[in-house]
Amino acid sequence: MIALTEEAIRSSFVNTSRRERTDAVLPPALELTPWESLDYLGWRDPKLPGRAYAVIPVGDGGLVGIMFRQAEASVGLRMMCAWCEDVWLNSEVVFYGAKRSGTAGRQGNSVGTYICRDFNCSENVRRDPPLPYKGYDLEAARNTRIAQLQQKVAVFATNV
Repeated sequence: MIALTEEAIRSSFVNTSRRERTDAVLPPALELTPWESLDYLGWRDPKLPGRAYAVIPVGDGGLVGIMFRQAEASVGLRMMCAWCEDVWLNSEVVFYGAKRSGTAGRQGNSVGTYICRDFNCSENVRRDPPLPYKGYDLEAARNTRIAQLQQKVAVFATNV
């Protein structure tokens, strides 16, 4: 992922009002973010529990910023993240909902999915899986998981 500026992040949001865009608390120390190992930028709002954001690269250099709201209810089961599909999760998976952009969002339409609570999918897909058999190509498996994550987040962003 390319390094993002505050201006690029704020202008990428597609499902927020101007005020929500301005009031969004951005992640600290953007200049220290390991951009080369991220497939998207995701973070939780430290001031508003239950609110989170993701900025997802789509197409040729385009960005889609999404504001999420975490569901309050818990299903009581261990869910799998729909984006990284990691089975060795180090963090909780929660249901995040996002208002759709444009007219659909103004009419109350939304879309949601189960995602790693702290948006650590990029880290999860880069971790080596257990070897299922001798000669298994770990690098190819890792590259496939990274490509699948990039595709899934881009599809979700397009649906918003």
